[in-house]
Amino acid sequence: MPGGRPGTFLVGVATSLVILGGSILPFLTPAYVRFEQDRVGVSIENASPADLDRVASSLLGDLLFWRGDFDVAVFRTTLLNDRERAHMRDVRGVFAGFWLLVLASVVVLVTVFRRGGDAEARAATWRAVSGGARGLAIALVVAGAVAVLAFDAAFEVFHRLFFGAGTYTFDPRTDHLVQLFPEQFWSDTALAVGVVAIGVALLTTWRASRRART
Repeated sequence: MPGGRPGTFLVGVATSLVILGGSILPFLTPAYVRFEQDRVGVSIENASPADLDRVASSLLGDLLFWRGDFDVAVFRTTLLNDRERAHMRDVRGVFAGFWLLVLASVVVLVTVFRRGGDAEARAATWRAVSGGARGLAIALVVAGAVAVLAFDAAFEVFHRLFFGAGTYTFDPRTDHLVQLFPEQFWSDTALAVGVVAIGVALLTTWRASRRART
């Protein structure tokens, strides 16, 4: 059971992280990446659609499963330069930290629900879940409003929080990383993730609130 304010806060945070992580997962697939790249008109020199499919699959495998060092090649030439690969390694570290938090959150929620308790304790747990989901929805609505009004500024602030100065700036005329993943790709993806996460959070809030009353 939550066990007072610290426990309630922990369950709420765990709930928000699990919802956010689950909402991001569908967008970390080669199918989505290629769909969005096609939608925004991504192209790399004379690379074919099959080449871009292979690049997307390779980069996602390196990012999520540490399969390689972002050294996918096109026409026998490594696509990303040293700075781009260094940035992707930094991104992989941030991702690893986030997914460890999501995994820990799953453990927290499973442990809490397996412990059960009396009816009052179970109701308190469901209220904590509802509060965490509702808090995530509110936070995402606020973040979404800020991003719509000033996406460039929000993008810059996000990168300054997690990456060293100068390590995440690239030239779209020459650097393949931003050619593969232009600003429109990220703004569209952020919007899609936000919509999914808000929808799941609201559904969780409604469902958990009902369970808390039964």
